[in-house]
Amino acid sequence: MISVSSVAIQKIAIVGSGFLGMTLALRLAEDGHEVTVFEAASEIGGLASAWQIGDAVWDKHYHVTLASDSYTRKLIEDLGLGDEFRWIETKTGFYTDGKLVSMSDTMEFLRFPALDLISKLRLGFAIFYASRVKDWKKLEKIKVEDWLVKLSGRKTFEKIWKPLLIAKLGDAYKETSAAFIWATIQRMYAARNSGLKKEMFGYVRGGYARVLDRFAEVLEQKGIDVRLNAPIETVEKLAGGKFRVATAVARRRSDTRPVSLKQKTKYAYFQAAAGIASGFSGGFITEPQPDTSTVVEFKPKDEIFDKVILTCPSSVAARVAPELKHHERQAMRNVRYQGIICASVLTRCSLSPYYVTNITDEAPFTGVIEMSALVDKREFDGNALIYLPKYVAPDDELFDKSDDEIRELFLGGLEKMHPHFKRADVIEFKVSRVRQVFPLPVVNYSDGLAPMKTSLDGLYVVNSSHIVNGTLNVNETVALAERFISHEWHE
Repeated sequence: MISVSSVAIQKIAIVGSGFLGMTLALRLAEDGHEVTVFEAASEIGGLASAWQIGDAVWDKHYHVTLASDSYTRKLIEDLGLGDEFRWIETKTGFYTDGKLVSMSDTMEFLRFPALDLISKLRLGFAIFYASRVKDWKKLEKIKVEDWLVKLSGRKTFEKIWKPLLIAKLGDAYKETSAAFIWATIQRMYAARNSGLKKEMFGYVRGGYARVLDRFAEVLEQKGIDVRLNAPIETVEKLAGGKFRVATAVARRRSDTRPVSLKQKTKYAYFQAAAGIASGFSGGFITEPQPDTSTVVEFKPKDEIFDKVILTCPSSVAARVAPELKHHERQAMRNVRYQGIICASVLTRCSLSPYYVTNITDEAPFTGVIEMSALVDKREFDGNALIYLPKYVAPDDELFDKSDDEIRELFLGGLEKMHPHFKRADVIEFKVSRVRQVFPLPVVNYSDGLAPMKTSLDGLYVVNSSHIVNGTLNVNETVALAERFISHEWHE
């Protein structure tokens, strides 16, 4: 880290309070800069944010830490929670041809009924070969279907790879590069501890709710100003070289004044009963949504900064920074995203011993993630927590379906897969919808990517589109932030 005394103190705005934005804020504050974080939502954390389900508080979306996730582990150690990791050997299931089977070790792989021996050997070779490839750039020029068929054979592709690709990417798999599956295999291969050769997955006690609670405390201690419910309208370059950041009109309750809210989970449970004025800062990780019966409009507020970092999706960055050159904004608009509908299901009974169940048959969801096969059930008061993610295009009609419709569709899928599953055991069913989760890694994706340093000196765009040789997860997000600070900011 560069010493504080060797840098000029600057006033910096960061748009977005996911792990990317917060890690950037932390590192820049450690360099001595004055940092303000603007977040459009009512909570920090982005895709890693938490919510209450039943009497438990846990992640809105499924997350896991691998032993090889060095950036995540280092950050959590920096936050003082390194000793709170728990490491578990997990199992993997496959639902294929109407049957649920385990594929958690070599012998189970050899017994896998959906493929003949030759196909299994070719599948094993493809995975092993991909784990050894280092030059991802060459793979970005090859379609994933062509590459997998060449390595695994057409039969294995149709039976295993194609259903998994469609479940994650939809029809866009036809345009996706081989670098996508390479990155996926690289990450999962790394999950096997080099000494034990076992899939060791980890989590922090209390989940990301606890991590975010601690992160908020550290940001406050570092003097970082965090504004929730503060969407950005425009970022404008001024004649003197500084930037004007204008927040959008926000509708908030008129009968309250700013209050500092502390999170309260099992370790610090968060509950917000007071109303919060737009953009209020303090030691908190969440603000309540406004009571729409008594709201007023808060006029946009302009503030001046030396530099601005946008961590929002590329299309949003192109909109709020209209002074960027046409080709930059066009490159940002060209980034295509995949969205997610993710249901959290709290039930009294477990479904299976598998943390992940991959699905090659038709199903209304991409897979089944049984978090309680990894996390101690005491975190959920003895119940089981199951995630049912469905990756879809941002304009998919599933986004328009009600929670009740999604519940009926998804629970029907569970009943088909698990005959012992009973709807009466469901304690709560909650749905998260995010239209822009990760960019589609199409062929030659990185060639058309706009650089992080823009044509406006002092304005940077750093987001998930810049994860070009990995999959979207917390570790890759934190790694992107650390690389930006080292290679772009300090250049």
